[in-house]
Amino acid sequence: MPVQVAPPIANAIAAELNPNIPGLLPPEPMGNQFENEDALRSDLHGLAIRIPGTESEVRLYGFAKVSSYYDLSGRNQTDAPPPQFIPLNNSAADQQGGELAVTARFSRIGVDTRSLTNWGTLETRIEGDFAGGAPTSTNAVFRLRQAWAELGTESFRVLAGQANSVWNEGIYETIVDATNLNQSFTRQAQVRATGRLAPGLTGMVSLEAPETQFTSVAGVFNPGTNFTGGASPAFNTAPDMVGRLTYGNDGLVADVRGLVRRLSVRTAGTAASPPNVSMNATGWGVAGHVRMPMRWIWEGFGADEVIGMAYYGEGIGRYFAGNTTGQDALSNIGLPGVVGGSLDPLPTYGVAVSYRRFWAPQLRSNVAYAYSRQDYPSYALNFVPGSPSALGLNRDMQQFFANLIWSPFGQIRNGVFGSGFMDVGLEYILTRRDLFGGSAAAGPVGAGLGITNRIVGVVVGRF
Repeated sequence: MPVQVAPPIANAIAAELNPNIPGLLPPEPMGNQFENEDALRSDLHGLAIRIPGTESEVRLYGFAKVSSYYDLSGRNQTDAPPPQFIPLNNSAADQQGGELAVTARFSRIGVDTRSLTNWGTLETRIEGDFAGGAPTSTNAVFRLRQAWAELGTESFRVLAGQANSVWNEGIYETIVDATNLNQSFTRQAQVRATGRLAPGLTGMVSLEAPETQFTSVAGVFNPGTNFTGGASPAFNTAPDMVGRLTYGNDGLVADVRGLVRRLSVRTAGTAASPPNVSMNATGWGVAGHVRMPMRWIWEGFGADEVIGMAYYGEGIGRYFAGNTTGQDALSNIGLPGVVGGSLDPLPTYGVAVSYRRFWAPQLRSNVAYAYSRQDYPSYALNFVPGSPSALGLNRDMQQFFANLIWSPFGQIRNGVFGSGFMDVGLEYILTRRDLFGGSAAAGPVGAGLGITNRIVGVVVGRF
C-alpha cells in the first residue's frame, strides 16, 4: 500500500520563515491537519515544527548579541546602567573618566511549546540569558527570565508562572541593555487572566509576587536584605494587584494600566528592634501610553510612529527599576528623636516621548526624551550626606536617546515592521540626575548632580 509522507522538516521550516516563497504554502492554522496532511508544519514563527502524531508544536528561539559601550564622562562599569545611579560630578568615578567595555552576556535562548486541548491551546515558555553575573566579568552566568504556562483561547486565557509584569512597558526602541528612565521590565511570578472585551480591546488582571522596598537612614532594604547579619525589616504580606486595558486598531495602540500594593515593615526580630514596630502602607499607580502611526496624518510618513507615556504613583518604586529601585517608600526609623516611626510611600511621576523614523525599510532611527520627579519627605534631609541612603535620592532625572539601526533583513508589511534575523545599531545616551537637598557627598544643601554621555554599539543575530 502507498504511504503518505509528510514534506521534509527543512521545507516546513522554510515555509514558516518565508511564507511567500512560490511553491510553498503558508502555515495552516493549528489543529487543521488531518492524518494525510502536513503534520510537521507549525504556526509558530522561527525554528518551529509540529511533533508528528501529536497536537503539539515546539519552537527554539533567541539571539546572540554583542554590545560595546564607551563613556565620554564618568566611569560607569556596567553595560546596563540605571539612571538613578550614574556617577556624580566630581566623584571618584567622574575623575577617572570614561572607559570602553565589550560583552555578550545578554545573549538569550528560549523554548516555546503549544498543544491543543479541549480547553483551548496550552502554551509554555522557558527563557533565559547569561546576564546573571557581574557586568565586568567575562564569566557569564545563566539566569531565568521567564517560565510560565498559559491555557485558553483568544477570548479568554489564564497564565501561571514567571512572566513579564502586566505593568511592563518598554515604550521606545533602544539598543542599550539597561532599564532606562520611565521604562519597566519587571519579570516575576504571577497568576494572570487575559480576555478580549471587544474588537481590538483586551483586558488583563494579575496577582503578582510582592517585594516591599524602602529606604531609611540605615540603608536600602528589601525582604532579602541582610541587616547587620540578621533578617530584614522589609516584609511581604499580600500580592501586588495589576490591571490593564489595551486597544489596538490599524497600528494605533493605546493603553491604561494601574496597580495596588501593600508595603509592610516589621522590626521585631531584626537589628532595628527595639522598639518593635509594625507599619503598613498602600502603594498605587496609574499610567497610560499611546503609539500613533504617522501615516494616519499623511501616507508619506510610511511606518513612522510617535509615542507618548505618562504615569503617577505612590509606592511604585520597584516597577521603575531604572528610576527608583529601593524607594517604594521612605521611613524615618532610626533618625534621632524618632519613636515608632513612619512608612511613607514615595510620590513619583514622569513622562516620555519618542519618534521612530524609517529612512528605509531596513534603516531606522529613534529619538526619545524622558523626565521623572520624586517628592521626598522633609526628614530625608537628615540622612547622612554621602551615605548610600542619601546618594540614591534623586529629585529630578532626565534622559535623551538617539540611535541608528540597520536591519538588513527588515520588512514593512501593512505598516507593521519586522526586523528579521539581524540588527546592527549605534546609539547616543545622555542622562542627568539632580539630587535631593542635602544628599550630595559634599557641599551645601541642594548641591549634587550627575551627567553622563555614553555611546553604545550592538550587533544582534536572531534565530
